[in-house]
Amino acid sequence: MTLDQNNYNGLMLKLFEVLNNNHSGGIRSLLEGILNAMMKLERENAIQAKPYERSPERQGYANGFKDRILNTRMGSLELQIPQVRGLSFYPQCIEKGGRSERALKLAVAEMYLKGVSTRKVEAITQVLCGMDFTSTQVSRATKELDEEFEVFRNRFLGTFKYLFLDATYLKVRHNGTVINQSVLIAYGVNIEGKREIIGASMSLSEAEIHWRTFLESLVKRGLNGLELITSDDHVGLRKARQKTFPSVPWQRCQFHMSQNAQSYAPKKSLKEPIAIAMRDVFNPDFLCL
Repeated sequence: MTLDQNNYNGLMLKLFEVLNNNHSGGIRSLLEGILNAMMKLERENAIQAKPYERSPERQGYANGFKDRILNTRMGSLELQIPQVRGLSFYPQCIEKGGRSERALKLAVAEMYLKGVSTRKVEAITQVLCGMDFTSTQVSRATKELDEEFEVFRNRFLGTFKYLFLDATYLKVRHNGTVINQSVLIAYGVNIEGKREIIGASMSLSEAEIHWRTFLESLVKRGLNGLELITSDDHVGLRKARQKTFPSVPWQRCQFHMSQNAQSYAPKKSLKEPIAIAMRDVFNPDFLCL
């Protein structure tokens, strides 16, 4: 794709104007001019004819423009989308811009989920992007983030050789109060040796029923080929693992075992020697010979 002389001169004049004025909306105005020029050029290439040109190779006809506001990290861009009659056409550069707009919405949703209030989100986007996000837009963006997470959480798994299971606790709002809830997490190492998170589930506790439901969901998503499972020795996890993967060998997590051993130390000063002794158990000198 190449710019003709008129489009090129127009863009250069726009660029010089922005650089000379150096006003706050200059970069945004420049970006609008570049995108509008690129879209016109895309339409010419699609219909294989310039405006008012008679050509036997023409595939369609220019049919004006349609105004559209595109929210980006540079602010709100006022664009004119070229329309075509007799041919299916939509500018590729705007499709790429749509992905950027979507990334901005996901960033706003992530801020909200991390505890940033809607008012602060509006203030941040006003400073960074020159536009406001209302509470409705923030909620809508959060819904999009939830949809992204559900796609990731329910994707097909396939073959993994090693499975690591763990849980952490987070404070969440539940029925008007703040309580501790467990997040069950599964890490897998695939046949290429790469580790990735293959599952996560929010549960009320680490009871057997919650672990078993979580592990069964991994099996339903196609998890197979396991050669080893590593985890702590929590009672609920142990029972769920034995029922879901009875034939897969299990190894107790060295870190959790060391932490459990240190909890028996009568004095705080003895925890470090216990930790060193536990590391020596798993890394004896004769293995280096």
